[in-house]
Amino acid sequence: MIIKIVTLFLVAMGVLAMFGKLRMPRIGQSKTCRSCGRPRIGSGPCPCGKDRT
Repeated sequence: MIIKIVTLFLVAMGVLAMFGKLRMPRIGQSKTCRSCGRPRIGSGPCPCGKDRT
């Protein structure tokens, strides 16, 4: 009985994960500087001074 419950729980979690990936595929991607590779926060220029976009 416990094995059925655990199996159903894992299947339900897998289905929810698949739907979550379909709805929000880019949530973990951050912008990086093209020249130095550092993650950029906000819309200002990079501290290295080479990437102005």
